[in-house]
Amino acid sequence: MSGEPHLVVVDLGFGDAGKGATVDWLCSPAAALGVAAVVRFNGGAQAAHNVVAEGRHHTFAQFGSGTFAGVPTVLSEHVLVEPIALAAESEQLAALGVRDPLGLLAIDGRALLTTPIHIAANRAREDARGSSRHGSCGRGIGETAWYALEHDAPTVADCRTPAVLRAKLDRLAAHYEQLIGPSAHGHEPIDALVAMYRDFAAAVRISGPDELARAARRGRLVFEGAQGVLLDEWRGFHPHTTWSTVEPRNARAMIAGLGGSARILGVTRTYMTRHGAGPLPTEAALGYPEPHNGTGPYQGAFRQGHLDPILLRYAVAVCGGIDGLVVNHLDMPGTLRVATGYETLVGLITEVAPGRWRDLDHQQRLTDQLGTARPILTPIDGDPATWLGERLGVPVVLTGHGPDRRDRIAHRGVAGVFPDASSSAVPGGRDPATGPRSTESRPAAVR
Repeated sequence: MSGEPHLVVVDLGFGDAGKGATVDWLCSPAAALGVAAVVRFNGGAQAAHNVVAEGRHHTFAQFGSGTFAGVPTVLSEHVLVEPIALAAESEQLAALGVRDPLGLLAIDGRALLTTPIHIAANRAREDARGSSRHGSCGRGIGETAWYALEHDAPTVADCRTPAVLRAKLDRLAAHYEQLIGPSAHGHEPIDALVAMYRDFAAAVRISGPDELARAARRGRLVFEGAQGVLLDEWRGFHPHTTWSTVEPRNARAMIAGLGGSARILGVTRTYMTRHGAGPLPTEAALGYPEPHNGTGPYQGAFRQGHLDPILLRYAVAVCGGIDGLVVNHLDMPGTLRVATGYETLVGLITEVAPGRWRDLDHQQRLTDQLGTARPILTPIDGDPATWLGERLGVPVVLTGHGPDRRDRIAHRGVAGVFPDASSSAVPGGRDPATGPRSTESRPAAVR
């Protein structure tokens, strides 16, 4: 087993901060970190991790964002797997030149299966909420997780035993029949689903709990999170959350089970974003271009706001601390403004205090408080990444100055992240001061 610490990448905001671009760089030759596999540790097909590299762009959903670099993906037991979308993503990657995408994939048989039945139920339930929508992606994630709490839910391993799968799908469809009804959200017949999932099981490698150990023996693992910590099922602002543990406790547990150590990398932008409903205290019409984000039929509008270190400190706290900070979108023009406090009905607030884990009453109180908060904004004095690292008390280890892989710059990090870095900045491509640098002129590889 590799002696290097494994890396865990989490989004400190509401998602869309650049986890995919970060993971792609960590897996790339420029980083030279010897990554053996990318492990997805939460979420499902609703993930949308944009990567631009080598003249290609792809929005990674279920495949790990190291795929362009040829790094295999492990979908852990904590991922909700949607085979139909996975097959479509495989075809997209093949069209982009990835050779045998499904051959790069291993899926834990214990992972829950998201089916068209879950998706239809999710959309019908969100439609019924009308103006009180929670901000769902409409991909069946919440229904998949909720159903499994009280029922014998279908899993990836069931795809290898059609009789077992058929019985579970029959019960699933019967459970949701009244909710879905004859609506436009219908789903494929059970026979068709069983046939599709049988083909899926034959096309992918369904693995057991020893898969991570096998991957770790080959080298370092990168654990790729989905969504953002501020959407965490227990730590986000209820009820505008995801049915997924986004903060890194599950990744830490898997790494501990390997007998390894972890370094947690928190990712943020130079401004805040979120999709759809829920608190965004610093919301403003910033007008920054978002070529890969827009209004979704269930998520709602894509929103922007000024940088909010108050919420980012909260995210760091509920993660149990982080070891390195990744700051993206440093190419945005103009003077950045940040929240130094909120004016609220109970007075000035400069910190958001975490409650007990799984205390949704506390999270609802935070939602109510943030929903009426008015930010006190001030311009950033100096480099935004340095400023933010100082305010969060975390070293900046990687910065993004554009959408492409070559726009990443690695910085001297904590021991075990980039331990051989001997200068304050080790470019992996574009230097914001001097422009693009070729790999031939790059200093010794960061390991």
